[in-house]
Amino acid sequence: MAAIDQVLEGRSVCICAGSGGVGKTTTAAAVALGMAVEGLKVCVLTIDPAKRLADSLGLEELGNEATRVDPELLKANGIECRGELWAMMLDAKQTFDQLVARHAEDAEARERVLGNSIYQQISSALAGSQEYMAMEKLFELHTEGRFDLLVLDTPPSRNALDFLDAPERLTQFIEGRSLQLFIKPTGLAARVAGRGAGVVLALLKRILGFDLLADLSEFFTAFSGMIEGFQDRAHRVNALLRDDQTTFLIVCGPQAEPIEESVFFHSKLVEAGMNFGAAVVNRVRYRLVDGEVDPEQVEAEVDAELEDPDLSSRLALNLAEYELLADRDEENVGKLRERLGGAPLIRVPYLDTDVHDLTGLAEIDRYLFADEATRESLAT
Repeated sequence: MAAIDQVLEGRSVCICAGSGGVGKTTTAAAVALGMAVEGLKVCVLTIDPAKRLADSLGLEELGNEATRVDPELLKANGIECRGELWAMMLDAKQTFDQLVARHAEDAEARERVLGNSIYQQISSALAGSQEYMAMEKLFELHTEGRFDLLVLDTPPSRNALDFLDAPERLTQFIEGRSLQLFIKPTGLAARVAGRGAGVVLALLKRILGFDLLADLSEFFTAFSGMIEGFQDRAHRVNALLRDDQTTFLIVCGPQAEPIEESVFFHSKLVEAGMNFGAAVVNRVRYRLVDGEVDPEQVEAEVDAELEDPDLSSRLALNLAEYELLADRDEENVGKLRERLGGAPLIRVPYLDTDVHDLTGLAEIDRYLFADEATRESLAT
């Protein structure tokens, strides 16, 4: 099976997708580190508000602008990096503000939208949630051409389809009738300020502290001049998802549920015409002994060494349970391999310690960047 560097050869965008709690953020960081070690200028992006990515890269914090991981820190952790490793955490609101500023006709239109109370209340929802803003930031960095490779850590896969559909949803919103009614009101919409509505709006003004109708009118009028730019941008973002430069890594655990989610997500990628690179299965248990485990025999052998019957019994039971889990993992991974139709699949074993720093990421890379035979020898 191919190693990650072979999967990513010729690619400039790597999108890591998967359910929560399967090591997706860690995998994204490890992929970025490994490719930087090989000489590329790499940036890893996360939309996870937790500090896991910053902590694992030895950074105090991450923001909406890329921060470089200190080369001296990498050296201090025994990592020889021929390239550059950068990281950032998405701020969806700030990203959307920047998008509005970019497409505004002039400074006055920009300020009318950004300072509008309606915009301030709904800007996150209008963005089509964090998923679209993640793709927008990814597209921005890709267009700038500052990095050889961008690695994106996405939301859990229960939102994966939202992520894939985000550019199209934004386009549908912009082109939809509801928005057009506000921008070019006719009929009932044009009479919304009539006497009956006026009473309600006056009451709302007293409650909310601002003129709802006036602010809506100002917002949509100013936004109307940006529609063409937003439409074009959304179409280009959508095209990047399907571009040959982009590939997806599906990250999962060896349990049945994440395996099924990965199969489903893979089918949606194929259906949408997007490029699937590889599946990464984290925390896979490998059998420690050949054949059946006889707890009584193990207990007797351990007790002969330790002379502690209670400890020997618990160790024997632990080994038997571990071997059952290893058999389950092997069966589930086998099902995933079969349903992927021979596509690359990389197993990372269950490690003795949690991965929370650069040293741990480098350990993950020993498996991600090795061929199948080497991975097997390292894990067993």
